[in-house]
Amino acid sequence: MSNSSEPLFGIHARALAVWQKRAEAIANNLANADTPDYKARDVDFRKVLASATSDEGSVQLQAPEPGMIGSNGTSASDPIPLSWRVPLQPSMDGNTVDTQVEQANYAANAVHYQASLTFINAQISMLNTAINGGD
Repeated sequence: MSNSSEPLFGIHARALAVWQKRAEAIANNLANADTPDYKARDVDFRKVLASATSDEGSVQLQAPEPGMIGSNGTSASDPIPLSWRVPLQPSMDGNTVDTQVEQANYAANAVHYQASLTFINAQISMLNTAINGGD
């Protein structure tokens, strides 16, 4: 049996990491909503999905130390890169955080995270039932 949980939990195992990284990015955006010149960041799910499907047989560049290689604060070994969020309406102080958009994104992200977690828990429960019987 392989060490990967991919066949057992499908894409939900990887999706949890993406949803967690996105929650952290959105929380950082909300924390810096009043910081002048702060640029909002987010996970581009389409890029992450494209890299997950195209990286199957490729070799990843390894950084000697975290943060040595890569732009905008991510290393080449970071599987979930952050992108700059395009503001809907620019502010006078250069901050690109829109708190209402960030709060809505955070709520939607929490629903996605919970859905993936629920699926994984259902798979574990099903396996437990299969192993222990219907007791």
